[in-house]
Amino acid sequence: MNKIVCISGMCGAGKSVVSDFFVKNEFQFVRFGQITLDEVKKRGLEPNEANEKLIREEFRVRHGMAAYATLNLSKFDKLIKNGNVIADGLYSWEEYKVLKEHFSGAMVLIAVWAPPELRYERISIRVSGIDDIDLRHRSFTKEEAKSRDYSELENLNKGGPIAMADFTIVNNGDINFLNQQIEEIYNRIK
Repeated sequence: MNKIVCISGMCGAGKSVVSDFFVKNEFQFVRFGQITLDEVKKRGLEPNEANEKLIREEFRVRHGMAAYATLNLSKFDKLIKNGNVIADGLYSWEEYKVLKEHFSGAMVLIAVWAPPELRYERISIRVSGIDDIDLRHRSFTKEEAKSRDYSELENLNKGGPIAMADFTIVNNGDINFLNQQIEEIYNRIK
């Protein structure tokens, strides 16, 4: 049975690194939040935390708290027929419940955790190059990252999926420590 592996965690925790590992191991990639960035671009807005927050919260008002799961569901259904899927950025408790019910035993959730100060440091030194057209590696100031954390926890119910994860990666060491944890989890679920 093909699997959909969802990644949850706060901004800067290392979700992209985990996702990239699975992509290198032939998982198909979907980023939940790409819908937000596509809408920001469509509206001609600058991609920044204030505009992205506006879109995220607007989508959830319009489509409910499970918005990003339901808006991506047809994409997930199509991809899982062809192989395993890595889905980066599951946010809300409601998204978790929709996907857990829809995919039943095929869904696995990995939480990636790192302490706030370490995440804020990582985010502030990110460099989004010209080849980062999906804006996966854009930087935020410490204040922007902290604001995003509060907003995601208070308005988007992000704590639930992190608490209910099947696996948790503690990303507070070097890249070798992170990769070792990713590989151990990958070998258990592949």
